[in-house]
Amino acid sequence: MTAEKKAATPGAEDASPDKDWPRDSLKKYASSIDVARVAGVSQSQVSRTFSGSSKVSESTRKKVLEAAERLDYRPSLIPRIMLTHKSNLVAIVVGGLYNPFYSAVLEEFMIRFQAAGHQVLLVHVPNDHALDDVIPKLASYRVDAIVSALAILSPAGAATLAKLKIPVIAFNTAVNNRWVTSVSSENFQAGQTIADLFIARGARSFGFISGPWTSPASARRREGYEERLRETGAGPPTIARGDYRYEGGFAAALGMFGGSSRPDALFCANDLLAIGAIDALRERLGLRVPDDVLVAGFDDIPAASWASVDLTTFTHDAAAMVDETLSIVLSAENGKPLATKPVVVSARLIERGTTSKDLRS
Repeated sequence: MTAEKKAATPGAEDASPDKDWPRDSLKKYASSIDVARVAGVSQSQVSRTFSGSSKVSESTRKKVLEAAERLDYRPSLIPRIMLTHKSNLVAIVVGGLYNPFYSAVLEEFMIRFQAAGHQVLLVHVPNDHALDDVIPKLASYRVDAIVSALAILSPAGAATLAKLKIPVIAFNTAVNNRWVTSVSSENFQAGQTIADLFIARGARSFGFISGPWTSPASARRREGYEERLRETGAGPPTIARGDYRYEGGFAAALGMFGGSSRPDALFCANDLLAIGAIDALRERLGLRVPDDVLVAGFDDIPAASWASVDLTTFTHDAAAMVDETLSIVLSAENGKPLATKPVVVSARLIERGTTSKDLRS
């Protein structure tokens, strides 16, 4: 009875999704050949119509546009790219999407680059891989520029990019390479600043958990930290290698603080490392932060301000860094040479609970 009623319902057959969207086929894009056939004109006339050529009569233009609307035709950008050598496509290459910092930065890139008439092609490459690995693919997309958060670029890769005349901007990492310009936070100065804060809080022994050895950003933070400690006569910090992840910070802290000689101040190359280290200190080693150990990170990810974390850290001026990157891309498109001097944007210290204790009291 129910089936009969459904079959007898007016319009029931017309409402079937299978009628409007067959499961065994997908809609194909209409081509300029299809438009030419429906409009009764040549394919070259279709191309001229959509390129804005004055060599097309008004009657022909009308036929072509009507046929295009009927077929839902959209001109391919590929011929224009081949003709103008400009795609308005910028590749963003990242290797650390697990880090919330890059989620915020990618949003800034999308907003600013699209407002400037560019589309963003997001490419993910594991952190331990080189930019070289994706150069052939990016070249095939005819990208106008590459913005890379990967630190590794071999001389051969740089030479390939130079031949292709694709400008490369290293983002959030300073790179000394004449084929690449860079935009980064003031990492060296940040290392000095946090050393000053630790010393002012009465710390006497120091630790540093790094990112991967290939990361210039981590290296510059460590170098600034070490230099200021050396200048003040505090002695070199104990160094442990991390991987920019929570688990790396947890494991590095266990190794660094597991013996009898323990630092009383710990600087981590990013916030995920710092949060992992704090959990290891509190939950596995029974140490109090900040009463026993002062801890600071870098990036100011959302979790850093959570009440249970309350992490002292540095915040990037992400908007300024993205604006500087966009400015470099636009300059390169206008034929100006890439800047040879790295662009450095200040990072701001945010003091929170993990460094609030004066260890001398």
